[in-house]
Amino acid sequence: MISRTEPAKKSLGEREMIVLMALLMSLQAFGIDAMLPALGEMAKELSATGNNRQFVISAYFLGAGLGAFFPGAFADKFGRRPVLFVGLLSYIVLSIGCALATSFEWLIGLRLMQGIACAGLSVVPAAIVRDHVGGDRMARLMSLIMMIFLVVPIVAPAIGQVILMLLGWRAIFGAMAVMGTLVGLWVWLRLPETLTEANAQDIRPLTILRNMKEALIRRESIGYVVGSALVFGSLFGFLNSSQQLISESFGAGDYFAIIFGSSVLGMVGANFLNSRIVERFGARRVGHTALIGFGIVSLAQLWSASQPQQSLFQFIPLLALSMAMLGFIGANFSAIAMQPFQHIAGAASSIQTSIRMTTGAVLGGAIGQAYDGTAQPLAMSMLACSVLGLALVLFSERMKLFRAPGEARRYMQMHGNY
Repeated sequence: MISRTEPAKKSLGEREMIVLMALLMSLQAFGIDAMLPALGEMAKELSATGNNRQFVISAYFLGAGLGAFFPGAFADKFGRRPVLFVGLLSYIVLSIGCALATSFEWLIGLRLMQGIACAGLSVVPAAIVRDHVGGDRMARLMSLIMMIFLVVPIVAPAIGQVILMLLGWRAIFGAMAVMGTLVGLWVWLRLPETLTEANAQDIRPLTILRNMKEALIRRESIGYVVGSALVFGSLFGFLNSSQQLISESFGAGDYFAIIFGSSVLGMVGANFLNSRIVERFGARRVGHTALIGFGIVSLAQLWSASQPQQSLFQFIPLLALSMAMLGFIGANFSAIAMQPFQHIAGAASSIQTSIRMTTGAVLGGAIGQAYDGTAQPLAMSMLACSVLGLALVLFSERMKLFRAPGEARRYMQMHGNY
């Protein structure tokens, strides 16, 4: 028997589901991107030195990766709604705790706890979408969700900068608590339970481990999970070092929010375009093309960063192109990786999200700490991650890229069990 919070009286339509899933995921993004303009002030007030300010971001990423191991299994047993409410309540309470932190060590500890406790906000939305649809249609819906979700990274730094100027950096955490409350009310009033009795899973540790093992060992899935973790890890590296890179290396701190937001616009446009073309061309064709494109742009970025006195006007267009490629990669690789796992969608989303976030946090932290006053470490990591990601996708696809939608379905049927 699935234990459920009282469901909404009327099911969500597709449009409302897309917006609500995007907002749930956006809480995590706001908790990262709104912090960026305030890292310098946090470091000054709490006596953090050098690149240590980046731990405010990387600790949250790491916590989200570690915490993602657990919510999917509980969502497969008790339902999607209860797990979301635990994540939302934790988001609100720990945001208030961060606002009251009196030392840098306490702030980092609370950020780590917040990432762990709120991981369900990243895990459960993908499981809810998978409860409704699969395949290329899931890729289309995920693209639309990502398109709305990505509005937050565009506006969050500007919101954070305004709050910083008017009320100080602690008020940014207060804004997080307010946003969590508003989204929580929407979930309570409108989101029905999407887990069916037929797909409910046992909560016993052996069952959880078996489901997670199944989600890990499927060859047609794991290359996409780890491959996307690597390429997004290089994005996390940019997030960690963006405040220093833009404000200090390029001397454009006053325009940080505008520059950061404009670099994300390419990702928004890519997700919109992907939602229009993916069902025609297939998630594999679009995603593989984008991964190769990411590698080419990374090579150009490395060349540019190696030139004496790289300018901001050279760096930003190439970064925006990289972001656009990531926009195509994210939704398509996620949909391909989730395709075999409707019966264990929560556990599969959990382990896959955990791998992406943990890998991204560790890799992004290492890239951020390698910051040397130039964009070279970032460019080198982007190129290396694109090459390794392509190798992993080739492994999953048995060395054959660009499968058409019909051919991809036959491939899944032929290799359904490993």
